[in-house]
Amino acid sequence: MKAVYIKSQGGVEVFTYGELPEPTIGPTEISVRVGACALNRLDVYTRMGVRGTKREFKEPHILGGDVAGDVVEVGKDVVGIKEGDRVVLNPRLTCGQCHYCLAGDDEFCRRAGMIGSSANGGYAEYVKAPGVNAVPLPASLSYAEAAAMPTVFMPMWSMLLRRGQLKPWETALVLSASSGVGTAAIQVAKNVIGARIIATTSTAEKAQKAKELGADEVIIYTQEDIEQRVKELTKGEGVDVVVDHVGSDFWEKAFASLRIGGRYGICGVTTGYRAQLQMGSLFTRQVTVFGVFMGNKEDLRQIVELAGRGIIKGVVHQTFPLSEAARAHQVMESLSFFGKLVLVP
Repeated sequence: MKAVYIKSQGGVEVFTYGELPEPTIGPTEISVRVGACALNRLDVYTRMGVRGTKREFKEPHILGGDVAGDVVEVGKDVVGIKEGDRVVLNPRLTCGQCHYCLAGDDEFCRRAGMIGSSANGGYAEYVKAPGVNAVPLPASLSYAEAAAMPTVFMPMWSMLLRRGQLKPWETALVLSASSGVGTAAIQVAKNVIGARIIATTSTAEKAQKAKELGADEVIIYTQEDIEQRVKELTKGEGVDVVVDHVGSDFWEKAFASLRIGGRYGICGVTTGYRAQLQMGSLFTRQVTVFGVFMGNKEDLRQIVELAGRGIIKGVVHQTFPLSEAARAHQVMESLSFFGKLVLVP
């Protein structure tokens, strides 16, 4: 099969576009002909060997966790999925045996991994995955849109619906609205929950797109002070929930934007992972700071259900041929996009 793979870590020059054997499946696995594979920051980190991903590869490694396509082979013990099904894959790999998995809390699995990171991924014509990780797609969803959803919508399901418990009468501050997580957060907060949304972004063009997606107000952080503007927009109260996938660059201003009793959710640290916390403010203002990584398997089924009904959608900025994975990574590193970048074999 055609695939883009790496044998060592570094810049985009480590990518090779060539031939690799098709994956061989086990009894509980499926093989999927890739229709689309979305890029994620984890792909960039794994390719570069940064943020805890440094490693030696014994054999060629294929990146790409967010995959949609057609099932071409099914292991003998797989149930509920058959050859010919259109599916999207949950990229989170879980053991199914630890006490978290047995309790139904597979998002906390002690031996979890990720397709494209701990196992070969979707920068290829075919990928294998556990059958339980496949969710059937309605005909209304394209492969590109479906692939643009798992790694950005699953954390938002966990952060906003469960952990943050955002309510329709509350206000959420969504940092970096132009990213995949930002576009998902806006839609979950507005279209699923019905809350008020204040978003941040870097340009007027991105601000307009964020409003079209559902943001009520947008702060252009290159021109305005986030904390001051939030206080103006909330009449001095602050926001109920902060969605932070950015990290240290915005921590101080975003944390100061919380109201008394507010909740601060973190699911990424793209700008840096160290920040200072005034611990006294945690109890004097009675705020909560929490982290989420992905979500559970049922989350993705619900996400696909609502996407099929047109309530939420995967936002695709640009698609690239598989052979141009290096160029797609360069665009991702440039930050000059709104939504997701997607590879199509």
